Amino acid sequence: MTNQLSRREFLAIAGVGTAAALGGAGLFELSRVLAKNAKLAGIESTVPTFCEMCFWKCGVVAHLEGSQVTKLVGNPLDPLCNGRLCPRGTGGIGSLYDPDRLATPLIRITKNGTATWEPATWDQALDLVANKLLAVKNKYGPEAIALFNHGTGGGFFRHLVNAFGSANVGQPSFAQCRGPRDVAFELTFGEGIGSPERYDLANAKMVVLIGSHLGENMHNTQVQELADAIGQGIHIVTVDPRFSVVASKSQRWLPIKPGTDLALLLAWINVLLEEGLYDKDYIVKNAIGLEELRREVSGYTPEWAFPHTGIEAGTIRAVARDLGAHRPGALVYPGRHVTWYGDDTQRLRAIAILGALLGSWGHKGGFYHPSKAKLPPYPMPAYPKPSRQAADGTADRFLFASEGVANGLRDATLTGKPYPIKAWLVYGTNLMQSLPNPKETIEAMQKLDLMVAIDTMPAEITGYADVVLPECTYLERYDDLSAPPFRTPFISLRQPVVQPMFQSKPGWWIARELGLRLGLKEYFPYKDIEEYLDSRLRRAGTSLSELKEKGTLTFPEGALYDSESAPAKFATDSGKIELYSEKLKKAGFDPVPKYTPPDPGPPGFLRLLYGRSPVHTFGKTVNNPHLAELQPENEVWINTDTAREIGIEDQSYVTLENQDGAKSMPVKAKVTERIRPDCVFMVHGFGHTDRRMKLAYGRGADDTGLTTKYKVDPLMGGTGMRVNFVRITKSDREVSA
Repeated sequence: MTNQLSRREFLAIAGVGTAAALGGAGLFELSRVLAKNAKLAGIESTVPTFCEMCFWKCGVVAHLEGSQVTKLVGNPLDPLCNGRLCPRGTGGIGSLYDPDRLATPLIRITKNGTATWEPATWDQALDLVANKLLAVKNKYGPEAIALFNHGTGGGFFRHLVNAFGSANVGQPSFAQCRGPRDVAFELTFGEGIGSPERYDLANAKMVVLIGSHLGENMHNTQVQELADAIGQGIHIVTVDPRFSVVASKSQRWLPIKPGTDLALLLAWINVLLEEGLYDKDYIVKNAIGLEELRREVSGYTPEWAFPHTGIEAGTIRAVARDLGAHRPGALVYPGRHVTWYGDDTQRLRAIAILGALLGSWGHKGGFYHPSKAKLPPYPMPAYPKPSRQAADGTADRFLFASEGVANGLRDATLTGKPYPIKAWLVYGTNLMQSLPNPKETIEAMQKLDLMVAIDTMPAEITGYADVVLPECTYLERYDDLSAPPFRTPFISLRQPVVQPMFQSKPGWWIARELGLRLGLKEYFPYKDIEEYLDSRLRRAGTSLSELKEKGTLTFPEGALYDSESAPAKFATDSGKIELYSEKLKKAGFDPVPKYTPPDPGPPGFLRLLYGRSPVHTFGKTVNNPHLAELQPENEVWINTDTAREIGIEDQSYVTLENQDGAKSMPVKAKVTERIRPDCVFMVHGFGHTDRRMKLAYGRGADDTGLTTKYKVDPLMGGTGMRVNFVRITKSDREVSA
């Protein structure tokens, strides 16, 4: 079971290793039989857990008939969902019973000169992985092993890799999503926004959304709060090249020219300062650098910003005045996916500075102070100190990154600098769609001695692995406890609703079994996950049995807002809000954000924008039978005038070709006046090329495949991905009846 290919080629898992292949009559038939037997027996039950359909982790109550899950509803005890789930949450059953899910461990072999998959036992697969990891360690050192992870179960694999002696851990959710926001607010206020975010939408009087499709991204708590706030008459301004759903709920829609957001933000700062609309008392008491800020933004007037942004000077000034009038309950919403143009940390710094000028940090309607349930960690020995620093660039290039940089690990693997990376563990993230320029990912994988993919689905990344380990879905497993900082402190439990199907296993078990084989028993001292969880919970004053019954426990709120008894505190070097950053200046960066016009792109091309759908979590759910029925494919939004010029009709199929010649699959055109004529938009996560995911294969277009260019944020390493341009041509494909 060795015979690794000299070149790591994509290898489909067709005909072996999936539930459809191993399930006889199929998993859906099995489900119907279970449901029929359960109904005859009249056995009904409920089990609380929490969701993994996205990162929000809402509390769920699963309804069962016998051993068949029939319905998922929100847990009324959970403060994240308040008893209500989004479409993805209710559709979690589709992931459990997806006929294409991975069902057995697989090992890549070469047989008669041809690459193929061989089903394996867990012992065979884990022994192989452990032996190869030890071989990499002996030859290159433990730091030659890197982990890419996403999701709750990734914590056990981070623990495994750190215990093994490597600091090379990266989550695409940082450098490809929220990282610039977190770093910008840390530089300004001394702490980040958190997840779930500390936005006080429930009490905001005004909110400005900049490229944030709140409602289409279905951050459950925030959508509920915004819906209630709309009913109370909140003033909404949406800045977006596209007339999104939330734009239709807004008092103003500002169809900004893509790439010029920082120009608009600096103009708002200019107006607040020049017209004295900022919170003077708050700034005098809590901030430093006001006069330096005033000097730096003096030239960024609304009149200057108009030709850059396309937003009239009078409108820019009017919005700034509205912000000043609604402070401190005026929230300039920083968003989440903010890796756009390469200047992203500085753009988010401008949003943080606006929040400071409005006095919204620590005030009602702005950013509240979250609190966290006291949940001690399980006693563990200290990790060994790696002999070499992380290879992702955080040690020397991306000095302000607060987490691992996934694309930095890919770069180190590709170049061998600062040292070789020879093994990847990839948990719960399809790097072919989460990292820009998939060609670079493929080239980096050719340098590996070992690649292991741990997933529930046969996503494209699994086709490049040497070993595929099938994890069971969140409805079949325990995971670590969820207790993030939030308005209401809480602890939530994920527990099995049904037993794991086929040969799938929970992530904690996989990580522990590998740890034992790697000689790391002292880092996995518990006999099973229940002992681990109960130990943590008893230290918190509760127990596993109590959480198993309720699913979520809440605790008293801390001080949400600043007051005389709870004054503002800032963990910056100065102990104040830093409007002008000496730390950035000393490192050679602009202490106040400066605007640089974006690349206009080649003539005849349109800027490619992308976003989310309310029924899908990017590519993670597009094969889910329940959710695919609601949205089987994405569309490309094209302005009506642009479509007329190139002869494209609504709902006809088109092909996109980017500036480097990369082409998309055929995708439907949505011809609309709801988008600027200089750009196009599509929902991310479609266009799968792997036939093993039968519902998702060939449906729509993959924007990542068109993202061959990206600009790296020099402060924290994030990849600005909205720097690609496409042209549109008709496709021969016809619309299905």
